[in-house]
Amino acid sequence: MYFLYSFLMGLAALLTSPYWLIQGLRHGKYLSNLGQRLGFSISGLEKLPAQHPGAIWIHAVSVGEALSGVTLARRLKDSYPQRPLVVSTTTLTGYALAKERMPFADAIIFFPLDWAFSVRRVLGAIKPAVVIILETEIWPNFLRESARRNVPVLFVSGRISDRSFARWQSYLGAFGFYLKPLLKSALSHASTFLMQSQQDADRIRALGAPSENVAVSGNLKYDLELPATTPLAKWLEEECARRGRTPLIVAGSVVATEEPLALLVFGVVQGDFPKALLVLAPRKPERFAPTAEFIEESHRKFIRRSELSLPGPSSSSSASNGLNSIPDDVTVLLLDSIGELASLYRLADGVFVGGSLVDSGGHNILEPAAFGKVPVFGPSMENFAAIAARFVESKAAIQVESPEDAGVEMIHLLKDPEKMQSMGGTARQLVESSRGALDRALTAISQHLAQHQDGPAR
Repeated sequence: MYFLYSFLMGLAALLTSPYWLIQGLRHGKYLSNLGQRLGFSISGLEKLPAQHPGAIWIHAVSVGEALSGVTLARRLKDSYPQRPLVVSTTTLTGYALAKERMPFADAIIFFPLDWAFSVRRVLGAIKPAVVIILETEIWPNFLRESARRNVPVLFVSGRISDRSFARWQSYLGAFGFYLKPLLKSALSHASTFLMQSQQDADRIRALGAPSENVAVSGNLKYDLELPATTPLAKWLEEECARRGRTPLIVAGSVVATEEPLALLVFGVVQGDFPKALLVLAPRKPERFAPTAEFIEESHRKFIRRSELSLPGPSSSSSASNGLNSIPDDVTVLLLDSIGELASLYRLADGVFVGGSLVDSGGHNILEPAAFGKVPVFGPSMENFAAIAARFVESKAAIQVESPEDAGVEMIHLLKDPEKMQSMGGTARQLVESSRGALDRALTAISQHLAQHQDGPAR
């Protein structure tokens, strides 16, 4: 069963290798971390002592999971300082954000490809006492190899979206004779499933997870740690006040082909507020250049964050042109950096959450909400359906059908500060009242770590 799975993984990798090669050469993706993902030359792990207590390994596939895991990772490092903390991601953006937000981690690596040989090499190098997978990434070989080493794997803040569950059901309908026993076997190797909601718990059970290992613990994203003010945020706040650039609109986590729609949202707002300024933040670094092209095609003046003479993330080419002010004819600041978006939500007068005006599933609205801002987003919020519905029903967020509608709703809020303040206060209260998943996760993790108090890792 596992041999066939590995064979099919290898066949798929072979057939799609031209695509990965082209993407690697064009965007610097995949090829740069392939050695790590195969279990060779794992950068960062060489800093771990040869003999150490079992490590704590947290896996956060991309940006959203990494953000939700910051506080959990910090609390675990504070509680178990003698244990190495290893954080893994799958995407380059997740890796960059983990580097930025989790400098206290002993190592940040890329998650191994799910072949037994690569998984064994990485498990052998890390020697974990526990593995924590944020949300729900099911890798059969990884789960089986961890169980063979008696390493407990906990799924924390697990969720299965409507889209993912429908996809699983279609796969099971077509290949259930093979996939159903594989899933049941793989999921039986995990120790605990702490799911976000009862629906998520029911769905993971339907996929084959043992009922006795599944519990509802809430969404870790509500326990997010608000970022400190960055040099960029401090400068932008002072610059907007000095030059009267108001309102400040932040369009965050904008995805491919959505950039013109975000510019259209801003254009509507600009009709009533000609001195408005837009911070446009693409979700992925490979979209920085295409986004700049879209802005140029819209005949707008813009500056890049990387052109500012300010300290910032290593991903930005800071101070290349030495700009330290926003010219009056500039209407867009392109945030071509990773890790600085969250701190700008505190300054925003209007917030648009990307991934929602195209068929992408949406992105997390909790960061702006935690700052008391009113998230505005489009119809595609399948990845955050429960959160989005709760905030809309509580009049703490606004969901629209089009970019024009988004712009109009922002204008209404900007012209009614009392309503904006009320909705923003409700948004912040919803975040505060929903915390608790972090403590429940820490309790479950500590129970497993208690079994590894003595002796070196295997």
